[in-house]
Amino acid sequence: MPEVTVRKGEPIDRALKRLKSKLDSEGILDEVRRLRAFETPTQKARRKAKNNAKRAKLKIRFNLNLP
Repeated sequence: MPEVTVRKGEPIDRALKRLKSKLDSEGILDEVRRLRAFETPTQKARRKAKNNAKRAKLKIRFNLNLP
């Protein structure tokens, strides 16, 4: 579970923004939204294909095959 410590003199709004960005980067909010309602098999397959395509794209992008 991500945590955010409020720094001395930091506004609460900024700390909430940091927490929200951490939750977003880890995909927690997307998972909560996904689990909130029933997901049809078609939607599940589409979501998995999209995640696999994104993962493959990142793998190609960061794969440094230097001779």
